[in-house]
Amino acid sequence: MMLAYTAINIPYSALMGVISSSSDERVKVSAYRFVCAFGAGWLIFTFVRPLQDMLGGGDEAEGFRLTMMLFAVLSVVLFWWTFAATKERVRSTPMKPDLKAELGALVRNLPWIALFVSGIFALMQTAVRNGGLIYYFKYYVGDDGARVFSIFDMTAIFMSLGTIAMVVGVTLTRPLTQRFEKQHLMIALTAASAVISGLFFFIPADQYWLMVAVHCLASLVSGPLAPLVFAMNADCADYGEWKSGRRTTALIYSGGGFAAKLGLAVGAGLAGYILALFGFIANQPQTEEALLGIRLMFTLFPAVLSLLGAAAILFYRLDGAMVSRIEGELEQRRLSAESPAR
Repeated sequence: MMLAYTAINIPYSALMGVISSSSDERVKVSAYRFVCAFGAGWLIFTFVRPLQDMLGGGDEAEGFRLTMMLFAVLSVVLFWWTFAATKERVRSTPMKPDLKAELGALVRNLPWIALFVSGIFALMQTAVRNGGLIYYFKYYVGDDGARVFSIFDMTAIFMSLGTIAMVVGVTLTRPLTQRFEKQHLMIALTAASAVISGLFFFIPADQYWLMVAVHCLASLVSGPLAPLVFAMNADCADYGEWKSGRRTTALIYSGGGFAAKLGLAVGAGLAGYILALFGFIANQPQTEEALLGIRLMFTLFPAVLSLLGAAAILFYRLDGAMVSRIEGELEQRRLSAESPAR
């Protein structure tokens, strides 16, 4: 399933680089994309359990099976709709495929290298922090699964409200990029999100609603980061074509996907290592050392990884003036290539 998903997701992501030649338009498209993506995440957090109960009729396994079947059918319909409703407007000069030349162009694309390294750290912090979430609430906060509001327990409310805040943050992406350089915005938002998330370390276990408020603030601040990354990857594709004459849009996005999966894999392993290092034993009263490890895994360790990701973006160095220049020169090249020889 994940192999098939990856095969779909690479051209889907690469569409952003060819759906428009305007960097500003690509930011807008990216923001729409992630409003829908995070909105879908919120729907899943909110309605999987009710759907499972409704469709399963008391049989939990059957309820989950039917719920996943429903999502699967909807996803196929939406994939087909995406194919039918999108159009590639950016046409590069046709040339013979040459994997060696394209990989060479990719590794010489320094802005993309900066995004690649930053992506590894960003997804490492996501994996470590998400890996610590359940442990943090179960063992430090004391969430026993009791319902706080309607069908929602403490963890579900925390995640659901955070996702809503992230969707709101995504909608701010384009207004922010119209005032600030993408590179500067990426560094500032990543660093701010890291600092806010790190504050969790100092919140007492009985201050649940303060945790929710801080989480919502961190999610709001980090909301524009995902659409920014995908829009910046499209700018890297333009830069690569401008420098080498080869447009490697799909390779750039697939490389970014590889960075994300590598970061998630390493981060997931790191989360397990942290728990073991601090002497965590599941379903037992935790020692002070184990509780410290859980708190660090959810707060300060992810914050450090985020700051490392922000540091990598210092090497991105594609400002608005440069992007505009590249757009103009590439447009002239395409017009010249399409004009009949004189």
